[in-house]
Amino acid sequence: MKKLILIIAIAVFGLTEVNAQYEYKVITSVESIVPNGLGRSRIISANDTKDYKEFTTTQTEEDNTRNKSKRGEIRVKGYDETKLLNFYNLGGIRFQNIAANDAIITSKINTMIEEGWELAFVNTGVESEGGKGDGQGIFITRYFFRRSK
Repeated sequence: MKKLILIIAIAVFGLTEVNAQYEYKVITSVESIVPNGLGRSRIISANDTKDYKEFTTTQTEEDNTRNKSKRGEIRVKGYDETKLLNFYNLGGIRFQNIAANDAIITSKINTMIEEGWELAFVNTGVESEGGKGDGQGIFITRYFFRRSK
């Protein structure tokens, strides 16, 4: 009897997961790794939505036309921008700034969770010139949230 209940529970749970529909939201943090504190660091959260299909074309050998949409149509003007501190200042790396950023990012994540979002996964990357006199760079993190529709 226990096996039958377990099999039914697994089947019901499995069907619920397969049929679950989600909406997704991406939040991006950009943290400056520019020396001397000259960069800008922010959390960006778009409020506007876009349909990627409006800006997509299919390229073939016979027809190599470009998408006629203007770049300005792609831009999102409705977004939230939360200030973060830069990793560096004149004295070098600032661990206090990193801790402050962690607290703000944690607050954002907790707010999203309170609003019914689930943190699905996170992706990070670093962009830096890396050449002589490297004066540019960012550390970017994308937080992917989802919630049931």
